[in-house]
Amino acid sequence: MNYDVAIIGAGPAGGSAALHAARLGLKTVVLEEHAVVGEPVHCGECISDLAVKKLELNVPRKAIAMAVKGVRVIFPDRTAPVIDEAGYVLEKHEFEQWLAEEVINEGAELRLSSRVSGIERSSGQWKIDAGNNKVNSKILIDASGVQAVTSRILGLNQRFESVIGIQHEMLDVETDGYLDFYIWPKLAPKGYLWMIPKNGGRANVGLVTHEKNKAKTFLEEFIKAPEFRGKKIVKTFGGLIPSSGPLEKTVGEGLMLVGDAAGFTSPMFEGGSHLGLQSGKFAAEVAAKAVQANNFSRDFLQSYEELWKAEFPPYRKIVEGRNDLYSFSDEELNFIAKQLPQKLNGMNFFKKLVVGLKISAKRPSLIKKELFSSFRAFGYSQARFYGW
Repeated sequence: MNYDVAIIGAGPAGGSAALHAARLGLKTVVLEEHAVVGEPVHCGECISDLAVKKLELNVPRKAIAMAVKGVRVIFPDRTAPVIDEAGYVLEKHEFEQWLAEEVINEGAELRLSSRVSGIERSSGQWKIDAGNNKVNSKILIDASGVQAVTSRILGLNQRFESVIGIQHEMLDVETDGYLDFYIWPKLAPKGYLWMIPKNGGRANVGLVTHEKNKAKTFLEEFIKAPEFRGKKIVKTFGGLIPSSGPLEKTVGEGLMLVGDAAGFTSPMFEGGSHLGLQSGKFAAEVAAKAVQANNFSRDFLQSYEELWKAEFPPYRKIVEGRNDLYSFSDEELNFIAKQLPQKLNGMNFFKKLVVGLKISAKRPSLIKKELFSSFRAFGYSQARFYGW
């Protein structure tokens, strides 16, 4: 079968690309390796209200596990400032299945159990081998997640750095409607821990860390905290998350990479849904222009890269600041936390500068540890910077 666009993966990025491509009149097919869209679930399942409104998502009630008030950042001594910005905890499988239904309703095709094993470009088309499905397409959009299928098969990019995310779904966990993010280096080296509440007392309790072989041990230690001790574990799930920022090449001849496959996750708290959905939309818009112009060259598709670079936050600077934050000891983190206001939303540049100068005056040694760089990275964790 011949298509204008073939998309690898039916997650948020692939679903968004397919939805917008179909709406723009492109003959579209989605190749999903699993038998059921949205399973298994890999992520913490959060999305900001800002993202929902910006992308005009009419998310059905069944896909929303809880509406939340914002994010609370909990430091080692339990000092806990908050960022008030509304959002949602999703039933991620329901969300992705709803998105797939929208894709089909717009006229695109969805092929399940279609794991891509071969890709070749010949005579201006992609020839894609996905098990029983043999597909030809003018444009290929890789939304295959951390597998990064085209980078692996075509040798397009080097493998990105990743962290492991692992979590329990637990019962009878108390909440006041905030996402709780714990910066506790001893239990999540170069990462963080979380409690993400859902309705009925359920919660995702987990962590991300670079120390992949110790992640389960860290998680079991974390759930000994008073708020989780003795709570029933329903299931455990997780996976790898890109952590080094966008790949060097996100476009090629007739090719665009979106979502995790492009390395699009928030470096601070590893949120990826908003970035995936938006990058999928960008890719579809560029694909429509390419089909209209009958031009699938890398130079023509370069406008996709220009779009996301203009829209998304400065990854390299955030990664540098995140790494600087990881260098602080528990005692230093506690000291910094006590200088912060309880509500972090109102911290404009001037207020950040005042707080930074106050901390520097009391602890000059923190300047050498790139205090201001870590402040900047922390600021980019907000929804308006695609933090979640």
